[in-house]
Amino acid sequence: MDDDDVSARKGSFRKFLEHLSGAGKAIGVLTSGGDAQGMNAAVRAVVRMGIYVGAKVYFIYEGYQGMVDGGSNIVEANWESVSSILQVGGTIIGSARCKAFRTREGRLKAAGNLVQRGITNLCVIGGDGSLTGANIFRKEWSGLLKELAENGDIDREEVQEHAYLNVVGMVGSIDNDFCGTDMTIGTDSALHRIIEVVDAIMTTAQSHQRTFVLEVMGRHCGYLALVSALACGADWVFLPESPPEEGWQEKMCVKLSENRARKKRLNIIIVAEGAIDTQNKPITSEQIKELVVTQLGYDTRVTILGHVQRGGTPSAFDRILASRMGVEAVVALLQATPETPACVVSLSGNQAVRLPLVECVQMTQDVQKAMDERRFKDAVRLRGRSFESNLNTYKRLAIKMPDDQIPKSNCNVAVINVGAPAAGMNAAVRSAVRVGISEGHKMFAIYDGFEGFAKGQVSPRGASWGTGASLPRLETWGRVM
Repeated sequence: MDDDDVSARKGSFRKFLEHLSGAGKAIGVLTSGGDAQGMNAAVRAVVRMGIYVGAKVYFIYEGYQGMVDGGSNIVEANWESVSSILQVGGTIIGSARCKAFRTREGRLKAAGNLVQRGITNLCVIGGDGSLTGANIFRKEWSGLLKELAENGDIDREEVQEHAYLNVVGMVGSIDNDFCGTDMTIGTDSALHRIIEVVDAIMTTAQSHQRTFVLEVMGRHCGYLALVSALACGADWVFLPESPPEEGWQEKMCVKLSENRARKKRLNIIIVAEGAIDTQNKPITSEQIKELVVTQLGYDTRVTILGHVQRGGTPSAFDRILASRMGVEAVVALLQATPETPACVVSLSGNQAVRLPLVECVQMTQDVQKAMDERRFKDAVRLRGRSFESNLNTYKRLAIKMPDDQIPKSNCNVAVINVGAPAAGMNAAVRSAVRVGISEGHKMFAIYDGFEGFAKGQVSPRGASWGTGASLPRLETWGRVM
């Protein structure tokens, strides 16, 4: 894109904003529920975008509790209020569980505190429970204002002036457990924490021939467990949405013992904290350890990552995602009319989009209902195409098909890396080889790029490769010139 294209796009964006004046409007921003890396980036984007279009923006400290308590918990923000917070984890405006907001009396107090400052636009950053509460608040708004007027807390004119409340949500959750969005704020950063720990554990596990059982967050959603297992090549993974089949104990022990027989020095098992079996009974990390020790006698350790997954600085992806969502949230609030339903800003592909909040919350609740009713295939489908695809990919790469089930193929496929090196090349090679083997193709590795190709440095990789035993050798072949 040349300078003229950039200037044209900037000019187009300015013209777009000219029709979205925030003059005379006030926006309240709050974070609620569990904290997630990237929340501060979202707060920053809401504040600066709101100020840019001429609106007043207010921090609501301590989530819904601060809205109910009012006073110094609701403070007008300026441009400098959000300086140097982009890289800070957690949320600078705080988050708290609020029982009072669950009652009409509590919401009545909250409405009075907002009306005092002229806030009729609310941006809520939290999980499905927080967003559901915001939607209930929005539906009751007119009735709450009438009651405040009857009690003499506000004037009749204020009821007319602030007759409607607009609500826009952004999902901050490290579990990626909200339907309707490809990724929630904080998920990518949590995955980085998990992979850092797994990589560190792998070195000590290889040194001592140990089996490690890692428990990651995910009481109701197994996204973190699934994607981290896919990213680190875990030998087994336990998820709430996809319980292991009957007899999994024996199958897992057979796989671990086969790994040891092939001289593989480590076994990694990842467990979501909400993992269950097909009868909806919990599968805990301690149970898995006890099974491995009793059946195989392997030296086994349990590591529970806990809140370290929420901590640390947000990844570049989460900072950008939250910033884009924050801008879109302000635009959505300014474009809202009394008839506009509450919406949630989501990620679809690479675009920030708006979806009806009620529908997304209902889909999220449908997943839990499907699991409660043991309709696990439906639960996986309801999680979305990305979750289902990741699960199928993990199964294909982690579970070696029996030789008699591999189809026959006359194709010979070679893998070669050329050009500059890039992180993730080995993962791509691993995936290509294992999928090729499962399709019955004969796979070849070409060493040292095109130069090696010219010299005939071609090595076949049979079905025995890719089972995990020779995985460390992956870094030594398919090298870049």
